[in-house]
Amino acid sequence: MAVSDLIQQARTRFGQSPSVLLRADESTGEKPWEMFVTDEHTAHYLAIKTGGDSDTGMLTGALGGVGSVAALIMCSILILSGNTDGIWTGVILAAALFVIPFLWETRHPLPLPILLNRRTREVYFDHNGKLYHSPWDGIQALAGEFLMVGPHTGGMRNASLEILVRRLGEPDNALLISLGPPMGKTLQMQKGLWEWLRAYMDNGPWFDENGQRSDSDAYVKEMLSAHTKPTGFLAFRRQKIADKKAANEGRNYLEWTDAVLYLGHLLFYPMNWLQEFTYNIAKRRSRNRWPQIVTERLQPNGPTTRLIDLERERGLNV
Repeated sequence: MAVSDLIQQARTRFGQSPSVLLRADESTGEKPWEMFVTDEHTAHYLAIKTGGDSDTGMLTGALGGVGSVAALIMCSILILSGNTDGIWTGVILAAALFVIPFLWETRHPLPLPILLNRRTREVYFDHNGKLYHSPWDGIQALAGEFLMVGPHTGGMRNASLEILVRRLGEPDNALLISLGPPMGKTLQMQKGLWEWLRAYMDNGPWFDENGQRSDSDAYVKEMLSAHTKPTGFLAFRRQKIADKKAANEGRNYLEWTDAVLYLGHLLFYPMNWLQEFTYNIAKRRSRNRWPQIVTERLQPNGPTTRLIDLERERGLNV
């Protein structure tokens, strides 16, 4: 699939809707934005979520964080009341409510992310166990808006951002892959995401709000922290209360909504923590599915040869 094919894709898929062909060596004029798609941001590679794994850990969090905790609380009440009947049943139930869903979810493979390797300046993608790749230099992306119409939501404008990758050892076998879900995005937002990726690959790992190289990680960390994890809600609410206390000099600063929200986050914290813990374990296990030719290139001292060069030199096929 050549550049002309990408242009034809834009014409046929988006029709009269706005669409544009983006290039790795050309600025879009937008500020770099992170669109809540980053899974890992390291000095050597950037991992982008591919979707399909957002619910992982939810079952363990619900059953373990709610069911197990409730069972243990009941056991504690029985012990304090001097009634030891049924305590072991409660302990076994609490353990089962955590262990069974945890084992099931952590052994269910997660979709591998899209990897952008700064050291080799490549993109890696796994599709049904097959490795696809593309050199970053010269890469192009297809961005376009489209309208989705629903009976309850009406018309909702969305925008996609896709790049072309080729099967390792089979360069004629190509895929257009999406860099994050298009729902609720605009063409401007997707251009901002493209600038984020350009800034990372060309000036990263740390850069400022203009995409220029920076010795400080402040801007990148600020953008990444905008996507607060559920376990961060408790700390966020605690900080809000502390700010109110400081602003009012400790007098009449606590409102009933603060107390309700704080207690609510405290109540659901075990569930949220278990969900994130389970997801991280499942993610770590899934990363082992990358072939060695990829994992060794993600190491700080790994090979820097590109896969496309190995294909040309050796006729590589995996």
